[in-house]
Amino acid sequence: MSVETELKARSNNQCELCGNTSNLSVYDVPPNAQQRIEDSLLVCDKCSAQLEKKEPLDSDHWKCLLDSMWSEVPAVQVVSWRMLNRLRGESWAVDAIDMLYFDEDMMAWAKSTGDHENSSEVELHKDCNGTLLQNGDTVVLTKTLDVKGSSLKASLGTVVKNIRLVHDNTEQIEGKIDGQTIVILTKYLRKG
Repeated sequence: MSVETELKARSNNQCELCGNTSNLSVYDVPPNAQQRIEDSLLVCDKCSAQLEKKEPLDSDHWKCLLDSMWSEVPAVQVVSWRMLNRLRGESWAVDAIDMLYFDEDMMAWAKSTGDHENSSEVELHKDCNGTLLQNGDTVVLTKTLDVKGSSLKASLGTVVKNIRLVHDNTEQIEGKIDGQTIVILTKYLRKG
């Protein structure tokens, strides 16, 4: 039996965090990424996007943690604890954290990624107007740029198709101009 099938049975075909029943997928709780039922949960697309920091946290959505934190499933408890810590600017989240008790092993797993130390702010790739950028987007340069180490000059208004987000720097994207892949600062482009 597949992990997803087992998770659907365990969760009654609903998100194990918020109870949503649509667009469900398997979420492997870091640092364990071996697709084992005890290290995974079934989550909806909204929970998944916010867990993976692909969209800003919606504190109203996460009030569901007040129920899911009492789950008998350790993976659900760990993710609930991590998310409550990311939301610790909310008084209801702090109260919930104070009620949770984990043994040493569970607490070690919950703290293992360091995610609980991060704030609720999510840094996303945005263009000069604050519009969210995604891999594969088309952008337009808002300034003429000299490309370092090259004689190439990228002119104002140049269209760059099929961009790639630089994973560890939200101020940069990669794109091809005249067949050459270059790094472009997001403050010099707008979504096309």
